[in-house]
Amino acid sequence: MEETIGLAPIDIGIIVVYLVGIVWYGIRKGKQESSEDYFLAGRNMLWPVVGISLFAANIGSNTLIGLTSDAFNTDVAVYNYEWMAAVVLVIFAIFFLPFYLKSKVYTMPEFLERRYDTRTRYLFSGITIIGNVIIDTASGLYAGNLILKIIFPEVPSWIIISLLAFAAAAYTIPGGLSSVVHTEVIQAILLVFGSVLVTYFAFAEVGGWQAMIDGLNARSEQLGKSADEVLSLVRPASDKAMPWPGLIFGVPLLGFYFWANNQFMVQRVLSAKDLNHGRWGALFAGLLKLPVLFIMVIPGVLAILIFSETDISFLNYSIPIDEGFKVCENLKECPNMTYPVLIYSLLPTGILGLVIAGLLAAMSSSISATLNSASTLITMDFTQKINPNLTSKQLVRAGQIATVVLVILAAAWAPMIESFRSLWTYLQQILGFISPPIVAAFVMGLFNKRVNANGGFWSLVISYSLVLIYVLYCFAQFGGITTEDTGIHFLYIVPVLFVIACVVNAIVSYASAPPPAIKIDEMTWSKRIYAEETAELKGLDWYKNYRILALLLMIATTIIVVWFA
Repeated sequence: MEETIGLAPIDIGIIVVYLVGIVWYGIRKGKQESSEDYFLAGRNMLWPVVGISLFAANIGSNTLIGLTSDAFNTDVAVYNYEWMAAVVLVIFAIFFLPFYLKSKVYTMPEFLERRYDTRTRYLFSGITIIGNVIIDTASGLYAGNLILKIIFPEVPSWIIISLLAFAAAAYTIPGGLSSVVHTEVIQAILLVFGSVLVTYFAFAEVGGWQAMIDGLNARSEQLGKSADEVLSLVRPASDKAMPWPGLIFGVPLLGFYFWANNQFMVQRVLSAKDLNHGRWGALFAGLLKLPVLFIMVIPGVLAILIFSETDISFLNYSIPIDEGFKVCENLKECPNMTYPVLIYSLLPTGILGLVIAGLLAAMSSSISATLNSASTLITMDFTQKINPNLTSKQLVRAGQIATVVLVILAAAWAPMIESFRSLWTYLQQILGFISPPIVAAFVMGLFNKRVNANGGFWSLVISYSLVLIYVLYCFAQFGGITTEDTGIHFLYIVPVLFVIACVVNAIVSYASAPPPAIKIDEMTWSKRIYAEETAELKGLDWYKNYRILALLLMIATTIIVVWFA
């Protein structure tokens, strides 16, 4: 690696042209004539746009950097989060989506209000807003800072983060979801293209697939595992990264929250033209997740062979230690730098600028998604409730003001992530505490006709109270909440929280009056719904039948999982 890092004029030109162009395009594609236009893009999106938008919102720069760094740290086991998304999206398309679209809701908390009550809506909405700010928006800004900090080491992180936040908000505030979705299509294409290029040059550096396997086997003693183990998705129960019980019982619950209950993801499907386009878009997003193994995870494994012993202290990137901060000397000390080191070291002039533009595209994509969804929650779940007489244009204005406030809060929180050693650990750990009670509320509400408003509300209150107590205890006893601190893997905590929330919901519900008939008839799943749908699908071409498409997606997923098992 060179002892200096810099960009050629052509690289800088590409980045500047892209950023200016995407802001202009986003504003041009914006819709704000009504609240439905602003928050749900007029509910008129076709399935390719829905699918690509889902993929782009998920694979932001924070996820890309997190996947690659975790692959460097813990091998390909991190891909289990990606293929599980395909499974979750199939279940989402079959069971959850029809109720979401039929109810014509703007937000997921609004859906919970229909099934439970207003208390549950407010509680879920507040939790989601906090999660969107500290998980998705802040981590996206932090990831963008990692990329640009190498080029501008003397510029304070808060300045870089502030500029990135301004760029992401520039088209989200005036244009709403329509701006977000249309720009995401371009950004997803550029991101995938850039990831393919990084993978190509990394394999070229190593010498190909077989050379990668030979190199890993040659280092088996140093790594403590063979190439087969490095490339294996299924790990023993003692594995620190992905124990198999956590894979079976924990990862799916995180996936259900992220894809089926999280406002900033589901909002894209709510914008679909109709149920078929929503389902096709969800399945398309699941299909797009499968190649992530080869273009985003494997490069992290290749970095083990290329950069494990490389001195990167000249990057002047600092990591937190007990006494303060120290300059990172190698990737083992700061795995978050894996993807930045890959692109700055391997890519030629011109292509480097394009890939950095793609990363910034991914960052702005995920940030704009969370900003728009969080502003939707604030506007529709709080502002409209407080003042139901607001006009459609006034609601749009409230959403724009909320976006400004949220982006400021996220930019203020983003530098705090530097105190965590791993970006991926930060993302999954926080998600692991937020997800289980919400998933339990949705699952119980959709499939159990007896649970009522009291059960739904108190299941959330008690579950999150236990989370708060546990977190405070861990910090007091161990000084942190990660597996390294407590010795308990967070993927084991996830199913325990889920079961507790389900049990509390059931106990409280059965101890009180049953819910009104309207909440059962319109908001719970039944075999009758499946039978009616079966009749509607008869005579439909196979490539339009979402059940056949879902089966094909599951077969493709199974092939990849078995291949790397």
